[in-house]
Amino acid sequence: MVVFHWILFIGIIVTSVLSVVNSIKSRRATAANDRGIYSAQMNIYMGIMLVLIALSQMLMYNGSTVLVIVGAVFMVLGLFNLFAGIRNRSFYVARKQQVSREVS
Repeated sequence: MVVFHWILFIGIIVTSVLSVVNSIKSRRATAANDRGIYSAQMNIYMGIMLVLIALSQMLMYNGSTVLVIVGAVFMVLGLFNLFAGIRNRSFYVARKQQVSREVS
């Protein structure tokens, strides 16, 4: 069980770093499609991070009502961010491919 907690902790750290990196890339990108792709990837990593936080909170601590509610809220927010990021990424990738086909 301790190994599982360490895996969750490492996953939280990695996804938060990737979220920050994609946030910086999104703010520095000049093309709207690239900005959208980086923002969508940031949402995906943030969603994974929130799901991992919810899992760690639900598994590490005793089940008080407040912790269960906070964990459920993090889980719902994380899943929403994950699916919104996947949807937005597919939209911007298709849009980028369409623009590149029109240019060439």
